[in-house]
Amino acid sequence: MTSPVATHADKAHFPAGDERDMSLPDETQRSEPPAVSAPMRGLFLALGLFFVALGFVGAFLPVLPTTPFLILAAACFAKSSRRLELWLLDHPRFGPTLREWRVRRAIPRKAKFMSLAGSSLGFLLFWLGSNPGPLLMVAVASLMLFGVAYVFSRPS
Repeated sequence: MTSPVATHADKAHFPAGDERDMSLPDETQRSEPPAVSAPMRGLFLALGLFFVALGFVGAFLPVLPTTPFLILAAACFAKSSRRLELWLLDHPRFGPTLREWRVRRAIPRKAKFMSLAGSSLGFLLFWLGSNPGPLLMVAVASLMLFGVAYVFSRPS
């Protein structure tokens, strides 16, 4: 059974009979968000909107990522607003990446290299702009390397 968020355009990218479809796991094929109290639903909605705003800013700033914030927004909307969750999952620009993450925990190859470039640029700006001591420089470099290693460990 195909998910309502898998569009015809998604299927066109795979040859007929290919097992990789964009259908979502059963728990995401519900028509309503899971039972969450009204205050929690409001909190998840506010967080989702906040993460969408951060993702929007990240689309224009090279050192702020877009997709991780939209993944968080989709998760928040899954608990608060099915309409906004579907809006993100069906978005022409970000929807395919979000669905790939949700189904396979996959990160596109281009995004992996953009992550590497952004982290490198961020570290360079940190190093040149703050003249850190060796301990802080090693700590920041280690944190960034850990993040990049995680990104590259995911399937493409």
